[in-house]
Amino acid sequence: MRIAVVGATGLVGTPTVSALQHGGHVVVPVSRSTGVDLSTGEGLDAALDGVDAVVDVTNTVAADPTEAESFFASATGNLLAAEERAGVRHHVVVSIVGLDRIRGNGHYHGKRRQEALVERGPVPWTIQRATQFFELPAMVVGWTAAQGAATIPPLLVQPVAVQDVAAVLAEVVTGPPRGRTRDLAGPEPHDFVDMARRILTARGDRTRLVPSWRDGPFGVEAAGEVLLPEPSARLGSTTFDCWLAGQ
Repeated sequence: MRIAVVGATGLVGTPTVSALQHGGHVVVPVSRSTGVDLSTGEGLDAALDGVDAVVDVTNTVAADPTEAESFFASATGNLLAAEERAGVRHHVVVSIVGLDRIRGNGHYHGKRRQEALVERGPVPWTIQRATQFFELPAMVVGWTAAQGAATIPPLLVQPVAVQDVAAVLAEVVTGPPRGRTRDLAGPEPHDFVDMARRILTARGDRTRLVPSWRDGPFGVEAAGEVLLPEPSARLGSTTFDCWLAGQ
């Protein structure tokens, strides 16, 4: 198959490209570096010429709900319109477990808009929701660090390796459209603060962690089991310990 990976150079896009190529597929990387601007649609028609299916793993650092919604609305709208013109038969997008249960997070707000556009769009689709990635605790430390300390929300999560996400996306996109498929999660739950502490220790980073719901991407509405996957979730094989050993 000829498959376009949109966001091909990102955290999820890079291993997704590798997984598809390993499976013998022709991969078309789509990103700004390949001359495509999703916000305007420039370069999309040429990139999707002859493509059978698309995997969308684009992301944004926008935390403001309006900015996040604007990004995902423009990017997804332009992408779906170009896919329809190109005759693409399957659109796959990676999303987030618990998306409907979190209202105070701007990024989640934008992803809900993205999902709605895909569901109502002209191209047969699959939405693959996944839990938080192993990399997220260190990202949050980077976002909130100041004067040697960083605020970390005391979340309960069941994080997943991006390589496992990529492997599932590569499998899903080469099959028939499934609509909303089973959640994807890692093999075991973890305390988010403990994950951050262990990552920093492995990296020799002495940043002091302050468990708090303030000044971070998640509010108290994410407490408890809100971010955990559904009982029928598909589980990745990579443990956090295994991932951490490779850092």
